[in-house]
Amino acid sequence: MRSRDVKIRAESNSSAGQERQGMENFETQEVAITEDEAALYDRQIRLWGLDAQQRMRNATVVVVNLKGLGTEIIKNIVLAGIGKLIVVDENNVTEEDLGAGFFFTEEDVGKNRAESSRLRIQNLNPRVIVETVTNFETLHGTELEKLVESADLVCVTDRGTEWIIPLNEECARQKKKFYCGATYGLSGFIFCDLSVHQFLTKDKTRPGEEPKDIKATMTYPTFSHALQHSWENLSKRQTKELNPATVFTVMAILEWQTRHQGQLPDGLSTADELEVLANTLLKDRDVNSQIIQSIPRHQIESAAITAAHELSPVCAVVGGFLAQDILKALSAKDPPLANFFTFDGTTGGATVCRLGVPR
Repeated sequence: MRSRDVKIRAESNSSAGQERQGMENFETQEVAITEDEAALYDRQIRLWGLDAQQRMRNATVVVVNLKGLGTEIIKNIVLAGIGKLIVVDENNVTEEDLGAGFFFTEEDVGKNRAESSRLRIQNLNPRVIVETVTNFETLHGTELEKLVESADLVCVTDRGTEWIIPLNEECARQKKKFYCGATYGLSGFIFCDLSVHQFLTKDKTRPGEEPKDIKATMTYPTFSHALQHSWENLSKRQTKELNPATVFTVMAILEWQTRHQGQLPDGLSTADELEVLANTLLKDRDVNSQIIQSIPRHQIESAAITAAHELSPVCAVVGGFLAQDILKALSAKDPPLANFFTFDGTTGGATVCRLGVPR
């Protein structure tokens, strides 16, 4: 699969009508924001403009799998004022879900996660339409096609490549925006494929002048293509800044899930295999050996011990960042993520890697 090109073209607009003129190629919005909504979202409208809020108001978002990360995402995008949320989850609430899943109570244990959360999600913002799907069969065949067709953006959380890749491929086929993410104990990741994405950004190429809005176009690769991206052309400084130890530990966990029917490493007994996977990926992607020759053993052991467990602070950080980027993509205001984010909870640091997205 070829990586698509990134094209940015400056189209200067004049004054107050900059955004509307610059976004003329975007879909016409069907539902207008009422005066009450304008008052409710006043701070957001001041931040990114009425037209951007309008696009969010008309957006339908599908979130697949409602664990701690999905809970954080939903909270943020519903409060921000999307139009419609579809939650897909056939699993029942467990006692473990009560830790990071603040939509659930003890009375919900044994009940469907999507249905148990629906009323509490709705109460966050009654203006948002909330629908639930309680059968994962919807994610296959013609039902998946219909689900993606009905959405503007699909986000799958805390699932392996056997879920991510087919959902991403269907979104790519229909040119719909796609996000995925997961937390693994102290670490986590976010990936996005926004197909061909247009957005407004500020032209900062003319120092001393007031930045004007320009229209930019960025084209993204799919998940399966991005993970094959080589690091051989990165300088020592660029390689070091991307914190490859965390990036390839996360990729190794994804590979582990692929080889173990979706299960996560869980304990020191899994560290040796996880280490082999991580170091193999490190070598295969031509990472500069002068910066890192192998993943530190202590990082592998930490991942092996914690990966199968949800930690609320990590869910909050990764979920907050993912939700923010979803809103950025829906509003078409400012550059979104490009395109692979990793978080290391042991240091509190995060990096964004451009995997298959040209500069």
